[in-house]
Amino acid sequence: MIDLQDIKQRFGIIGNAPGLNRAIEVAVQVAPTDLSVLITGESGVGKEVFPQIIHQFSVRKHGRYIAVNCGAIPEGTIDSELFGHVKGSFTGALSDRKGYFEVADGGTIFLDEVGELPLATQVRLLRVLEAGEFMKVGSSEVLKTNVRVVAATNMNIPKSIGDGKFREDLYYRLNTVPVIVPPLRERRDDIILLFRKFAHDFAERYRMPALRLDDDAKEVLVSFPWPGNVRQLKNITEQISVIEQDRKIDGATLRGYLPHFHENALPAIYNKSGEKTFSSEREILYQVLFDMKRDMTDLKKLVHDLMEHNGQNTSQVQHENARIIRKLHGEKEYGPEAAQQPNFPVHPYANVPASPKVNIHNDDIIEDTEEFVEESLSLEEKEKELIQKALNKYNGKRKNAAKELGISERTLYRKIKEYNI
Repeated sequence: MIDLQDIKQRFGIIGNAPGLNRAIEVAVQVAPTDLSVLITGESGVGKEVFPQIIHQFSVRKHGRYIAVNCGAIPEGTIDSELFGHVKGSFTGALSDRKGYFEVADGGTIFLDEVGELPLATQVRLLRVLEAGEFMKVGSSEVLKTNVRVVAATNMNIPKSIGDGKFREDLYYRLNTVPVIVPPLRERRDDIILLFRKFAHDFAERYRMPALRLDDDAKEVLVSFPWPGNVRQLKNITEQISVIEQDRKIDGATLRGYLPHFHENALPAIYNKSGEKTFSSEREILYQVLFDMKRDMTDLKKLVHDLMEHNGQNTSQVQHENARIIRKLHGEKEYGPEAAQQPNFPVHPYANVPASPKVNIHNDDIIEDTEEFVEESLSLEEKEKELIQKALNKYNGKRKNAAKELGISERTLYRKIKEYNI
């Protein structure tokens, strides 16, 4: 029968959250075996305690226990630190050196931040886990080791596998038994207990009365998300213990020590579904030209309809013409019922009355003709024309013209020089 309270007191664990209790139970149950264990959890939750529990409740408790922070060792020396090297294997290798796997033979190695290991080192580690064999850097001699490996990480290993940064076979070999440590925000009932423990410890260290919280401060403490988990709570408790003279802390004082992440958050960029984006200035110019051509087509249709229905213009044709003109001027579209209102905002030409009927002799009938003028499709000419219009609009102010065109000032200067504008 596992006595959780005794284990918590022995290893300094504070809290009674179900997730925390479950993690302790799994660590104790797997300890007598030689299975590899992967401890996962966010930074600051206290993952480093669980390898010690596993080591102390195993048959290896009298052997060496070595904790290695893989993220703190440079990539060029990590192999030498873990597996050792022989004299002359690289510059500065003046003598043979034993690695952690050789020193901890018969004991336990805790690999913290194992997700930071280089891929080449991961291959070496996989061989140790599968066969208990390794080679020193610069040597071809195969050495044996009997080491229990406990690893921990705050990384999303499955995502790292998808990104090609972590070996899938090593993940499954390490993750024989997973131990999941819950974040502090999932242990709300433990926050006040942890604060009291830290406040008492710092009071003894700095020889001062312990901090006390009023009801408002307790509510603030419990409702805060604690992204830094237990480590962040401990640091803030130490700050308040040292700085504040009044030992009873209210909510307003406590809020001054808690970072307000929502105030520093930057606005997210939102793109509507299907919204067009551009990857270059050339695409922007193409889009402008296509929009202009579409507007010209609509205008031609309007003129054609006016000429075709001359003398017999109907309300439907008038409404359609008004819609086209509003579109050309970028005005808002309204429903048909709004068009019947007397103050409906349309372009003046939209309400042109039907032309009066006139008597025309048959021999004087003039047939409508449509003249097609071949437009220039030269991108350079259109680009030059747009730049010239923008400069004229802002009286030669290049900064404003560049903003109007949606390009940088540097690009505008280059275009002006290129086109000799």
